[in-house]
Amino acid sequence: MTKKPIIGITMGDAAGVGPEVIVKSLQNKEIYDQVHPIVIGDAKMLERAAEIFNADITVKTVDRHAAFTAEFGEIVCVDLDLLPADLPFGQVSGEAGNAAFQYLKTAIELANDAKIDAICTAPLNKEALHKGGHIYPGHTEILADLTNTKDFSMMLSSPKLKVIHVTTHIGLIDAINQIEPERVYKVIRLAHDTLSKSGIKQPKIGVCGINPHAGENGLFGNGEEEEKIDPAIKRATEEGINVEGALPADTLFFRAQRGDFDIVVAMYHDQGHGPIKVLGLEAGVNITVGLPIIRTSVDHGTAFDIAGKGIVDDGSMLEALRQAIELAPKK
Repeated sequence: MTKKPIIGITMGDAAGVGPEVIVKSLQNKEIYDQVHPIVIGDAKMLERAAEIFNADITVKTVDRHAAFTAEFGEIVCVDLDLLPADLPFGQVSGEAGNAAFQYLKTAIELANDAKIDAICTAPLNKEALHKGGHIYPGHTEILADLTNTKDFSMMLSSPKLKVIHVTTHIGLIDAINQIEPERVYKVIRLAHDTLSKSGIKQPKIGVCGINPHAGENGLFGNGEEEEKIDPAIKRATEEGINVEGALPADTLFFRAQRGDFDIVVAMYHDQGHGPIKVLGLEAGVNITVGLPIIRTSVDHGTAFDIAGKGIVDDGSMLEALRQAIELAPKK
C-alpha cells in the first residue's frame, strides 16, 4: 500500500502573503487526504494568518526530529521562531529575508534526512533576501547551491501541460547561442528521470525546434535544429528514452495538451511560458528539476500590496501541493 508522502512547505517571506496562502490552502481537506503537510516557518506568523481568515484551525508546533503526521484541522509547524509577532506587512525586511532563507535551508536538511519527501515553497522577496545577507537570485539558486547541484532546469506544470526549459532568463539571441547538444540532452534526461521517478513508465517527451516549422529541412534558420538539437535526440533515443523531435512548437504544444506527450522540452523562456500561461496563471506551478529533492513553488510573488488583507488566491499553492504529491517518489 502506498503511504501518504510528507510535504515540507516553507513559509517564504512572512511580510508577504506566504503565511496567508498556506493557511488558506490548508483549509482544504483534500490535501490531507493525500499528504501530510508540514510547514517550516514561524508558528506565530501562521497563527496571525489564521486570525485574518478567522480560520477554525490549530497551529501545532513540532520538533524537527519528531515523526511527522498532520490531520485536517491542524497546521503542523516546525517552528524556527525567528520573527517578531508584530512584523509589519508589505515591507522589505532583512529579518524576514533571512528567515525565509533559514526555512528553506531547514527544509533541505529535512529532505536530506528523509524526514520529508518533497518541498513546496511559498514566495520570498529577493531584496529582503539580500538585506538578510543571502545574495542569491531566488529559490532555485539557493536549492542548487545547498544541494551541490550543477545540472538543473525550470519545469512549469499545469493540469494539462508540463514544460521543461533548455534556457530561461536570458535574451533570445543569447539563448540561441547557448543552446548546445549537451545542454539539450541533459534537459531531456532531466525530464525523463523526473517523470520516471514520479511513476510514469517511459514518459513521452516532445522536443521543440528553434525556428518556425522546426526549420523545415533548412528552409528556415541556419540549420540550428540539425546542429543543436538532433544530436541530443539521437543520443537520448539510443539510451532508450522515448523522445521525439525537433518538432514545430505550435503543433507540439497542441498535441501535448491533448495528451500525446507527457512533457515538452522548450528551447527558450517565452516558447515554454506562453502556452502554460494561456492555460491559466492560477494553475501554473514552478518546479526545479535536477535536484536530489522534488521542489514545487507557487507561480506568484510575495504580493506585498495585499499582504495581511486576507484576499490572496490560493489556487497556485493548491496546484503546487498537488504537483509535489504527484512528483514525490512513491513509497
